[in-house]
Amino acid sequence: MSKAVAPSMKAATAQPLPVLPVFVLSGPTGAGKTDWAVRLAERAPIEIVSVDSAQVYRGLDIGTAKPTRELRAHIPHHLVDICEPTESYSAGRFVADAQGSIRAIHARRKVPLLVGGTMLYLRALLHGLAELPTAAPELRAELDARAARLGWPALHAELSRLDPEAAARIAPTDSQRIQRALEVCLSAGQPISKLQRGTASPLAGWPLRYWVLSPPDRAVLHERLAHRFDAMMAAGFLDEVRGLRDRGDLTARHPAMRAVGYRQLWAHLDGEYASSRSGNSPGCAAKRRRNGSTPTPPSCRGIET
Repeated sequence: MSKAVAPSMKAATAQPLPVLPVFVLSGPTGAGKTDWAVRLAERAPIEIVSVDSAQVYRGLDIGTAKPTRELRAHIPHHLVDICEPTESYSAGRFVADAQGSIRAIHARRKVPLLVGGTMLYLRALLHGLAELPTAAPELRAELDARAARLGWPALHAELSRLDPEAAARIAPTDSQRIQRALEVCLSAGQPISKLQRGTASPLAGWPLRYWVLSPPDRAVLHERLAHRFDAMMAAGFLDEVRGLRDRGDLTARHPAMRAVGYRQLWAHLDGEYASSRSGNSPGCAAKRRRNGSTPTPPSCRGIET
């Protein structure tokens, strides 16, 4: 007796998984980005990727408002505490690390939320990095010596003549970026702004959602920054900087020690500020921090806080 044969069925074709997006949240220091991101991550399948040039360094905790270890154990945070303060961490390294974090988060079928206010890093992610010449130690030492003699605003004026476009987006006291822009101009013979125009976004291929968090009243932001700095000082910020200074392997020229707040308190410990309560105090200097213009894409949405 022959057995009945079931009708043939087409094998089901596996459907490709949808491409997950990348979320970006930026805004000025003190706008409340971390709190907003944590609330979202508690309600959605989100992992946070830090876009902060100081939070990458181990030992820079209080002055960077670094998320606590307890919070990071509860909600995954990437690109926090990944290098020593004696190291140099570049925008190029950040882009590679951020791309690796994004791919790993997507592999877990979660959405990366990039949070931070380091505009150089955000520009590198949104617009790409140009092939720039490597830093020449001799040229860098020469620029440092000139800055020590004339001041960084004088070198910024020189950059304004060589590359007005780059100078317009760099503050006259932003020593790292002035130095790098001049290095490129002098070694490549071309403005850094021209070289940066021929780039592609490392985020191409991923759907992008971008928000900017900012209070509508700048006075509110300034008040928040004042309270934030006072809270940091009460939590032991000065002692943290003193401990880094006493290590013996760091100087004021290390990129980690040029971070806002750390630079001013290091100078205070060197005697450059007579009092932490004076009008020219490190606290006042830190509160006057400027983040630069936000590199917002066309799809960017604003959020008032």
